[in-house]
Amino acid sequence: MEKDAGTVRNTGAERDTGAGKDAGRIKNAGMEKPEIQALPRIQDRMTFIYLEHCRINRDNGAITVKNQEGVTDIPAAAISVLLLGPGTDITHRAMELIGDAGVTVIWVGEHGVRYYAHGRALTNHSSLLLKQAQLVSNEKKHIQVARAMYQMRFPEEDVSGLTMQQLRGREGSRIRSLYREQSKKWKVDWDRREYRPDDYQSGDPVNKALSAGNVCLYGLAHAVICALGCSPGLGFVHVGHELSFVYDVANLYKAETTIPIAFEMAAENSEDIGSAVRRRLRDEFRKGHILERMVHDIKFLLADDEQKEEDYESTLYLWDNIQGEIEHGISYAEDGDEEW
Repeated sequence: MEKDAGTVRNTGAERDTGAGKDAGRIKNAGMEKPEIQALPRIQDRMTFIYLEHCRINRDNGAITVKNQEGVTDIPAAAISVLLLGPGTDITHRAMELIGDAGVTVIWVGEHGVRYYAHGRALTNHSSLLLKQAQLVSNEKKHIQVARAMYQMRFPEEDVSGLTMQQLRGREGSRIRSLYREQSKKWKVDWDRREYRPDDYQSGDPVNKALSAGNVCLYGLAHAVICALGCSPGLGFVHVGHELSFVYDVANLYKAETTIPIAFEMAAENSEDIGSAVRRRLRDEFRKGHILERMVHDIKFLLADDEQKEEDYESTLYLWDNIQGEIEHGISYAEDGDEEW
């Protein structure tokens, strides 16, 4: 487990040691699944926590992390993403709590730079997902969303008439200029971006830092997307991958987070640059309100004007090609009809 100051705090449910129990302490180890309304909204949670070489269990409403230095409690409902690195051993009970709390779990490789698998976060409505599918499947609306994403990165320019090819070229030039600018600012040599998940150690310090930082940013974007009920795979700029929309959303923030921080950390010659980048990014995500901005930006791109800020109300209906949506849970059999 990384010993990052502030990475984990002993703020979960207190342990029942048998003596001096506080009156408000939760004593039942088998907590009931929380109501969706009782869970903190995604923008009110911490961003991410990276763990490695530890055993993960649960104690009441807290995730417990045990390594050779002791045990730390993490309040499950207060975090968005768990990045699980090598040497992590997690129990079924811990995953039960994590699932109930709507925490996204991503299994990553050594140094936290290779993506292996993820767990889906909690959601119970599909309004944004339906809107996302409509926008993706309509070519005119699809390109409008893609342009809106680029407009967020070029607020001083009018990109409404640019083709996707022109937008990609504009973005490529911007990123190359940013790399050169950061290289000069931090006096760090830079050649080109190379991502080698199978050979992380062969990369130069900046590429190592970028790889470690981008995984954290992807994890946060993935958690927000799932928490809002959207599909990680229905992208507008990126397509064809199960995380296409994750890459779309993450790219909105790389120029202000992972890229400058990668050069900064490379200039400091940190012995473990991956860990240094994660600590620095965690602080920057909090300082820049990145999680809250992701929620706002995704809704801006997908939601109608009347979309509520948060809607956890169950919205299960039956589809009707004439009426659109009708109530579920009742029998529509007419007199004399046999039920299925």
